Amino acid sequence: MTHQFNSNYTTTPLGGKGAAIIFAAGLGTRLKPFTNKHPKALAVVNGKPLLQRNIEYLQQHGITNIIVNVHHFASQIIDAIEHNNGWGSQVCISDETDEVLETGGGLKRASSFFANVDDFVVINVDILTDLNLTAMLQSHKAQQPLATLATSNRKSSRYFLFNEADELCGWMNDKTGEQRISKPTTVANKKAFSGMHIISSKLLPLITQEGKFSMVDVYLNLAPSHIIKSFDHSNSKFIDVGKPENIVLAETMFD
Repeated sequence: MTHQFNSNYTTTPLGGKGAAIIFAAGLGTRLKPFTNKHPKALAVVNGKPLLQRNIEYLQQHGITNIIVNVHHFASQIIDAIEHNNGWGSQVCISDETDEVLETGGGLKRASSFFANVDDFVVINVDILTDLNLTAMLQSHKAQQPLATLATSNRKSSRYFLFNEADELCGWMNDKTGEQRISKPTTVANKKAFSGMHIISSKLLPLITQEGKFSMVDVYLNLAPSHIIKSFDHSNSKFIDVGKPENIVLAETMFD
């Protein structure tokens, strides 16, 4: 299935500063029954769809060049973007209607958009936060890792592991006990990943996986030879709006 986009929704590389990709292609199975007929990106919190909220959040931090990847009910997302003129941002579509590629595959599919960009933000459409993204960008630029991952001390079933220098060294599943250690360390601090990253475009040619894969695998493969940092935002508001009951909770947290 293909879509005809108007001139505002080109597939040319983004230029200048302030670029991001919003991952919106997922099936949203946790958000049923809404996602039986709609994409999770259009789930509404206090009158605004999640996609609009994240586009406006990025605008608050100077980011107005945005890629949105689409798969599940893709046409509904495209229609919403076009009807609302991108909610004031320049929005391009990365089309995954042939196959949902997960986070790693989705980024690889969209990599040509970032040919002229040094760093870009990645955010999952189903998270809401007031994390100080400007401070996170400043930290990333000052330290210049391959990627900076937003993390917190909240409870989760899966964690990234970071050494004493806040460099990624592994991953673990608290429920199953599974661990993947990428970089030997005497200290392994557990931190929950918040679905937001800042990535150097230098990472893109280092992705060796093909097809459908997760960014978790990309990071763990690169951690032994590259620096991937944590940015802790434990004092920020944060919610994963992937479940119906969390929509209700999110409405008490975000106007």
